[in-house]
Amino acid sequence: MKAAIVKFLLSLLADKRTRHRILLMIGSIIVGLFCMMILPFVVLSTLNKTEPPEIETEFDESELLSAIDADRLTAMEINGQILADILFCKGLSNQIMKAQLIYLSYSDDNQITDFDEYTNVFHIEDDNILIDCLNSDYAFEIDKDEFQRTYLLVKNATIDPYLFTSPETKNSTDLAAWCRNAYESGWLSESGRGEINPEKQWRTADNVGLLLGYLNYHPNEKLFSNDYDTLFYTEQGFLDTMPDVAGIGVFNGEEFGIYAGNDEVIFCSEIVGHAEKTDLTCGIWTNWCTFDAVEYPQEVWNAVQALQLEESEEIYEDESEESANENSFEE
Repeated sequence: MKAAIVKFLLSLLADKRTRHRILLMIGSIIVGLFCMMILPFVVLSTLNKTEPPEIETEFDESELLSAIDADRLTAMEINGQILADILFCKGLSNQIMKAQLIYLSYSDDNQITDFDEYTNVFHIEDDNILIDCLNSDYAFEIDKDEFQRTYLLVKNATIDPYLFTSPETKNSTDLAAWCRNAYESGWLSESGRGEINPEKQWRTADNVGLLLGYLNYHPNEKLFSNDYDTLFYTEQGFLDTMPDVAGIGVFNGEEFGIYAGNDEVIFCSEIVGHAEKTDLTCGIWTNWCTFDAVEYPQEVWNAVQALQLEESEEIYEDESEESANENSFEE
């Protein structure tokens, strides 16, 4: 029954018209509350209560919120924002969506009274250990496999609104976060820029499309534009000259990858079939590059300047040697 509900939800989200109506409805009811907080709660609250509805040409929006009364909606809005604020202050914005999902889906009223203590658990990056701690500390009964499936569904239904450090700009830090999210969400490596593929009912991106998707995605509007249709880049040097800055591009003459920090590179590979992660020095990548539309910290441009200076000195030395040889030859 759970699989049927998940399939039903996916079919709704895959349809642009229906998805837009759902997001618009939720946004009008709960100002400031993101749609990802509603969908998992409704799905999980109905798992053991009702059979999944039949898919019809006209979607009854009232069914989506039938399991949530006005008081619960208000509590969801307030508590969800409190969790977001606390985690953001603790530097754990990447855990906000996960913490909200678990709180809304598995916590009974008044089961969690100390949000500061609850959010401290999310310093744990390993989900298996995290869930064990939550089950022990709060007497939750979270099934790890079920949670991962639901979390993956939510991450594909809506791109994490807390993913970006600077939504108004296109910068290297957010580019790395975008690619890491694609890897963790299991985006399929097929034609696309990160939109939900209506046939696959999942987000897809090809090698260049992964990067163009970031450039064209507007986090505040949660929409893709067509601002960029070509990826402009500049090869800067070999890997041994690359600064340790997340969001730098790597290249092998055929495919791009994005350095995500910790010696990890993320890219979409047609061979693997989904967003993949490799070691920087695995032998696939040869050069590093910068992308024209992406802002980089000064550390990157210092490295570029150093390479240019080194190249200029080499050219000068070569010209000096050539001149010396010519003089020697004339003598």
